[in-house]
Amino acid sequence: MPVTLEGKLVVALSSRALFDFEEENRVFEDADDSAYMAVQLDRLDQPARPGAAFPLVKKLLAFNSDGQHRVEVVILSRNDPVSGLRVFRSAEAAGLSVERGVFTRGKAPYHYLNPLGAHLFLSADDGDVRAALAAGFPSARVYPQSFVDADRHPEEVRIAFDGDAVLFSDEAEQVFQKDGLPAFVAHERHHVRRPLPAGPFKPLLEALHRLQSASGALPMRIRSALVTARSAPAHERAVRTLMDWNIAVDEAMFLGGLPKGPFLKEFQPDFFFDDQAGHCESASMAGPTGQVLSGVVSG
Repeated sequence: MPVTLEGKLVVALSSRALFDFEEENRVFEDADDSAYMAVQLDRLDQPARPGAAFPLVKKLLAFNSDGQHRVEVVILSRNDPVSGLRVFRSAEAAGLSVERGVFTRGKAPYHYLNPLGAHLFLSADDGDVRAALAAGFPSARVYPQSFVDADRHPEEVRIAFDGDAVLFSDEAEQVFQKDGLPAFVAHERHHVRRPLPAGPFKPLLEALHRLQSASGALPMRIRSALVTARSAPAHERAVRTLMDWNIAVDEAMFLGGLPKGPFLKEFQPDFFFDDQAGHCESASMAGPTGQVLSGVVSG
């Protein structure tokens, strides 16, 4: 039978999302791609340090530990194929089963998400993230400076999501930005029983839900959290929307505009997704963070 990724959770990510290549990237920015290639080739036998997406990838791949191939991780990178050698060697040294990669030497790689059937794309490149989102793929720009600890909560994948413009559309956020908080609250009260339209990350939440349901007795579990600036009474529409989708989250934080970072520090996520740069900067001190460049206030 032909090889297929159908039915698997497919995560595509750039080399800078998986590994800390910030020093090497500065060589590229200060010189050119030939200098970058030379540095990567010179460091071929030097495993790269974990990057922002490393904890998420490490734990998701643990869902394959019983021999069932439930998760596929693919490198999708603007790197050249030679530099890709170090990516694969670094993955092998870290014990990550990463076998597939697409390297485009500077060309936009996002269009390969379609044949992969990707459920998530993580990259440090704004343009690639925006293009992937426009094409309908959950995507986020990683914060390379995020705090990374792949060893905490070894039997839980902890993933946190903002609500509006991430799990949900930015329909309500547009009302808030245009007419202010009272109008937003009135809008949400009026539409409380109408589910919010889906945002760009609903497909990922659904895929994670399917992965958990299909994982049986495996010790690895997914713990999800909704972390939103909404507060009562606007919280109810968000909860009712998740109920309508038949998807439950483990924790919900309705913070009413409080900084999210301190709460995420307690949750200790393996990844957090938010559309606003300010929330992402706060969150990156607590754990790996990605900005969803979607919606009216994403910047």
